[in-house]
Amino acid sequence: MTDRRLLLVHAHPDDESIVTGATMAKYAAEGAQVTLVTCTLGEEGEVIPPELAHLAADRDDALGQHRIGELDKACLALGVRDHRFLGGAGRYRDSGMADTPTSENPSCFWQADLEEAALLLAEVVREVRPHVMVSYDANGGYGHPDHIKAHRVAYRAFGMAAERTLPGQPWQTRKLYAIAQPLSVLRARVERAQRDPGPFTAPAGVSDIAIGTPDEQVTTRIDASAHWAAKALALRAHATQVTVDGARFALSNDIAQEIDAVEYFTLLRGPASRPGPDGLETDLFA
Repeated sequence: MTDRRLLLVHAHPDDESIVTGATMAKYAAEGAQVTLVTCTLGEEGEVIPPELAHLAADRDDALGQHRIGELDKACLALGVRDHRFLGGAGRYRDSGMADTPTSENPSCFWQADLEEAALLLAEVVREVRPHVMVSYDANGGYGHPDHIKAHRVAYRAFGMAAERTLPGQPWQTRKLYAIAQPLSVLRARVERAQRDPGPFTAPAGVSDIAIGTPDEQVTTRIDASAHWAAKALALRAHATQVTVDGARFALSNDIAQEIDAVEYFTLLRGPASRPGPDGLETDLFA
């Protein structure tokens, strides 16, 4: 066992598995305390399996409740024992995509008061006392309003947790990372998926998957290849949102993506560690 504590802030159920699943499984297996905070229930997600389509049509947010169960299974696959919803399950509603009526809903996460949401997260930080926090970059990876808001909330809470305006002793988390998807890595993945998309649609380019991170902005590479199977199993748990076939998966757009257990990050705040041979650090806690 090691005394290392990692806190990840994600927007919806399934995000944790898609972009950080292998990293979470790696550190959990090594004995680190891994805490996941999810900001919404993902009520606006597009349901893929026809036999579950009724969940999206249910006015009582049956989809959100169902996705709680999917997230429980994913966390079990990743070895993550501490999962919370920001402010409690259902406090903030999924905002859907930008410039849609759902993003104007006063109860959605995009419309949430930043200071209020950051205070709720800062209280978790003060309880968990993580050494490292992880969330998204300023554009949320691909521009989703809830991802952008999660970045803003995590960034504010990172500093807020050390302020004496909160009860109890202040806690200064040493590092804050953003999830990164290096453009060179995305291009290589797209080329492989174009050659062999499996049962899915081949991506036309990088923009079909993510905005991408310029390589020079990426600081950290976590090789969790030994935990590929855990990530794949976690993705399968999110059956309403993700279809898995071998080493490929697709979301509701049916675009083929690789299940990759090497994940990347950008250090936003905190001390950098000595880089490895490829110029990237190899441990979030270093």
